Amino acid sequence: MLTIRLALGGSKKRPFYHLTVTDSRNPRDGSHKEQIGFFNPVARGQEVRFSVKEDRLAYWLGVGAQMSERVAQLVKVNAKAAA
Repeated sequence: MLTIRLALGGSKKRPFYHLTVTDSRNPRDGSHKEQIGFFNPVARGQEVRFSVKEDRLAYWLGVGAQMSERVAQLVKVNAKAAA
């Protein structure tokens, strides 16, 4: 089953997450099919905190991928903020 989830990157005390489409059996930071965005929880000021390619997200959801709980929450919150 395909899952849209966060893959950890960044450095010590500066987490950075990539939104990736991967098989649910792969490790968190393992191989992925496509990177469709990012989440930067420590962004300050004018830095972008969350970004996702809406067209690619819609495509992957259309072919049956499921969002993780955290990704679904981020997408929902940022959809409200954009409206």
